[in-house]
Amino acid sequence: MSLSIRRLAPLVLVLVSWPALAQSPAQPSRRSTRLFNPADLGLLESPDRDIWQKPDQIMDSLGIADGSKVADIGAGGGYFTVRLARRVGPRGVVWAEDVQDAMLEAIKRRVAKENLPWVHYVKGSSTDPMLPAGELDAVLILETYQEIQYANPVLFLQNVRTALRDGGRVGIVDYKKEGGGPGPDGARPDPGTIVAVAEKAGLRLLRRETFLPFQFFLVFGK
Repeated sequence: MSLSIRRLAPLVLVLVSWPALAQSPAQPSRRSTRLFNPADLGLLESPDRDIWQKPDQIMDSLGIADGSKVADIGAGGGYFTVRLARRVGPRGVVWAEDVQDAMLEAIKRRVAKENLPWVHYVKGSSTDPMLPAGELDAVLILETYQEIQYANPVLFLQNVRTALRDGGRVGIVDYKKEGGGPGPDGARPDPGTIVAVAEKAGLRLLRRETFLPFQFFLVFGK
């Protein structure tokens, strides 16, 4: 979010060779609060990100389409927010959520520049993303769980579950523990632990996607 090591951008996307992709870029600094530093937002916009992040495939996996109502948790600089907004179109809604005002202001500027007025902005907390109950088709938690886990991740995911409509999906994407490629050098969340926490929150694992080269991708439903 900022909640956002996204925003090692992933929420954000010229071609380079795969050997170049394997090299880890400069890493953002981390605050003692474990939140992503807004001063490092530029690091989230690597020119090759669309190649390894595969945003269209992520959205396809979550069933995000024209008219969908979705949330981008820990939206950071808005990399994924604008891609979600283009996908859902003016008949849909995107909630861009973050815990830092600086991140939300950065997203507002980006969204205004791209003229995507169906994006809404939400300042959440470490335990509640403050999303509307029962309305969302999909919630994306991209490179943000490592910040959620230090507060009360069960409560946070319970609140995410409350925001889902029947049949809604939650996608959690984060960096693989074995490292490599982009992403933080420090501790990375364990997917098995995430599954256990999500089950306590009333979510069930539907599948583990394997198409991302540097990240794991867990898809949950109610």
